[in-house]
Amino acid sequence: MKLEFHQLDRRYEHLRARNPQRQRRLLSSLAALGQQTPIVVVAVAEQPDRYLVIDGYKRVAALEQLRQDTVEAVVWPMSESDALILDRSMRFSDQETPLEQGWLLAELEHRFGYSLEDLARRFDRSVSWVSRRLALVELLPEIVQQQVRTGEISAHIAMKYLVPMARANLDDCQHMANVFAKHRFSSRQAGAIYAAWRDASPAIRQRILDSPELFLKAQQQVSPQPPSLSEELLRDLTMVLAITNRAGRRLARAAPLMGGGDFEAAQRKIDCAVRDLTHLAERIQKEQDHVEPKSTDRDSGAARPGNLQTRDRASSETVAPERASSSTFQLRGVAAAGPARESRSLPDADPGAVGEVQRQSRPGP
Repeated sequence: MKLEFHQLDRRYEHLRARNPQRQRRLLSSLAALGQQTPIVVVAVAEQPDRYLVIDGYKRVAALEQLRQDTVEAVVWPMSESDALILDRSMRFSDQETPLEQGWLLAELEHRFGYSLEDLARRFDRSVSWVSRRLALVELLPEIVQQQVRTGEISAHIAMKYLVPMARANLDDCQHMANVFAKHRFSSRQAGAIYAAWRDASPAIRQRILDSPELFLKAQQQVSPQPPSLSEELLRDLTMVLAITNRAGRRLARAAPLMGGGDFEAAQRKIDCAVRDLTHLAERIQKEQDHVEPKSTDRDSGAARPGNLQTRDRASSETVAPERASSSTFQLRGVAAAGPARESRSLPDADPGAVGEVQRQSRPGP
């Protein structure tokens, strides 16, 4: 159903932390495609034609910015408290922070009189879990919580650095929160400031909070330079080689315990890994061809058959039949070590290594 904005009761908007970057992406999506997902509301019993928003506050705000007149909504036929709990249990988006969970628990406790035991039972959690999240809300100053709600400070930074600081000194916590809100530091920068404040004397702590940018600049000058992208690439490839060698060494112990289904599963995973590595080798060759002079009899560097973009594959388990024997041969050549050379059985794929390759080769959400 379509609802006008004046029909919406937004009393629970303060339970959500804002993220300006995500809000901008949502605004662009709504401007280009329109509203694709309705908001969730429940009817307000004491006020006809008025509906309490349970989920969709960011969509409502974005649609208002776009000067829309109405919003698509779905009405849940249940009580206010049941709708809040059901909405939270059905959330499949980014994981909420403990602080946001604490906001909801505190609202249910104060507004509906739920006990710690009631909340634990409704959320299928322990009483200690509920108690810890309520303690976070009580510990962090309200003005800092408001800065999190408005997106001036990320919930991650507040949880990781401001909550521990509030336990030590509320005034310094507020001072640091103002610093984070003013300069919009990244999580890494906020962590560096907090770590230096934690280990410093009272006089140095004050200087860090008074001049955070100067502190970060000085720290950058004395900190070692991070590894270059080429160094990181070589390190990753060295790790791949080490993993294949380890898989080869495990073959002698694993092969006697493996059944036919295990061998087939291992073959599929090995072929997938080899195809990804072959594709990576082709990309490296292409990049090298771009920067080095080519002789007249050199291959043009065009993509060979079978050079597939891994992100476009429907499944990481799909393997072309004609590649099976060649890919097994290639892996054995890479992972040759001790007993692995003498056995004709397939090596046991290391769970950690194969899992990582599968995660990289599967299509994105």
